[in-house]
Amino acid sequence: MKSKLPLLHFGASLLAACLSAAAFAQGAYPSKPILVICPLQAASPSDIAVRVMVEKMGQNMGAAFVVENQPGAAGMIGTERAAKAAPDGYTLAGLNNSIMTMLPNIHAKVPYDPFTSFEPIVLIASIPTALVVNAGVPAKNVAELTALARAQPGKLNYSSGGNGSPQHLAMEMYKHMAGVDLTHVPYKGATQAALDLVSGQVQAAFISLTLTLQHAKAGKVRLLAFAGDRRSAMAPDLPTMQEQGVANYNYQSWTALYAPAGTPKDIVGKLQGEAMKALASPELKEQFLKQGIEVWAAPPAELVRIMREESARMAAVIKAAGIRPD
Repeated sequence: MKSKLPLLHFGASLLAACLSAAAFAQGAYPSKPILVICPLQAASPSDIAVRVMVEKMGQNMGAAFVVENQPGAAGMIGTERAAKAAPDGYTLAGLNNSIMTMLPNIHAKVPYDPFTSFEPIVLIASIPTALVVNAGVPAKNVAELTALARAQPGKLNYSSGGNGSPQHLAMEMYKHMAGVDLTHVPYKGATQAALDLVSGQVQAAFISLTLTLQHAKAGKVRLLAFAGDRRSAMAPDLPTMQEQGVANYNYQSWTALYAPAGTPKDIVGKLQGEAMKALASPELKEQFLKQGIEVWAAPPAELVRIMREESARMAAVIKAAGIRPD
């Protein structure tokens, strides 16, 4: 009778070899370029934040990250594509708070769920936002703008990057809290909204400092207040909305990195660690500040908490303002 031990030994060796190959494959991640879908306009503050961070991650990891812009339907097209991508770590998404906390409260149905369609990796950055008026508007501070708007209800126009965009919701918060009426003029992106503010086509806007600071220095627009709950390092002399009497006003635009739901935890963990390492880089922080962006560097649990709190707050603003899909 022939012994079965050699066959068993061969089977065990084959199994060990397969396990070793699998372990090697996992340890080799990433073994090919990683696609990062950014469903926003190229050169927008969110796009810049994503590009700068993944470039630094790639340098540290010896990996290639390819950022692809896919704007459209306020970002929902690219976001849906990212949500439906294979959860293997080779497709990620750079998404902002408009996509994750505003649009789902405006539309009865969006093609993704902000809390179940993605694995949160890291909150990358905040985009300092200010209440800005064209130089031709006589208001020198928030109180004067409020008085002007109350005296001429609906006659002042404000621009935004589109219906449901961060700029739209930031102004609707101010309108609701201050009891004023300004007319919304939506654009297909924050860049064009800022340009028409500079040219005087519209009178006011909540716009990122990235897009307006140089125009303010040139005297073409006037910064009235910072939208966040504390002053920005980019413009430390600019008081907040709260400091100027709009109690409890706090709006921060942010950008975060996500992976499709179901992406292996070890891959998500590695990406999160590499992202935090990149965001701690003094060189990256300097690059961000030059572009009008501030590092936030919040881990997944904090990102989810911020998303839930902001989603509830935005739902209330959207309901009060009667904002509906285009």
